[in-house]
Amino acid sequence: MEKGRLEAFSDGVIAVIITIMVLELKPPHGAALEDLLPVLPTFLTYVLSFIYVGIYWVNHHHFFQAVGKVSGGLLWANLGLLFWLSLIPFTTAWMGENHFTTWPVVVYAFNLLACAVAYTFITAVVLKSEGPNSTVGRAIGQDRKGKISLVFYILSIPLAFISPMVSCALFVLVAAIWLVPDKRIERVLG
Repeated sequence: MEKGRLEAFSDGVIAVIITIMVLELKPPHGAALEDLLPVLPTFLTYVLSFIYVGIYWVNHHHFFQAVGKVSGGLLWANLGLLFWLSLIPFTTAWMGENHFTTWPVVVYAFNLLACAVAYTFITAVVLKSEGPNSTVGRAIGQDRKGKISLVFYILSIPLAFISPMVSCALFVLVAAIWLVPDKRIERVLG
């Protein structure tokens, strides 16, 4: 299979994910500015999740510029990532509508962890197929940002039982880390 087909399919799924998330946003019942307050947690969760889905889309695009060939294993690994990403609208809505209470935050954290693990698995599949000296191998290197993200997601799960807002702060921190443009692949592709 050509990379273009995998990328086009992934782009379509990600577009649907964003569409579902925005359709979950409900306007307030009232025309006063203070009527926005009850929907603010839902809106803030939407913004965070939109940023996360956007980060995955951008990194997916860059990553596949460096991939040499698409194997059957890579197709399945990519579907795994898309599956976990497709749950983001559900976990986003649950966390936002319940104003960042413990269990919705735990489930959201698990969803983000699963997305990160799936993306890490995609990288492992490509490295196994193409080798550590491949374009992907040279670009990814130690993958500090990826490892830090995994640690923060893992920590956010038990922390949600102590303080859900601390977990949410970790989500924001990881998003901020990834919003800084990642030039590793561009540097290798040159």
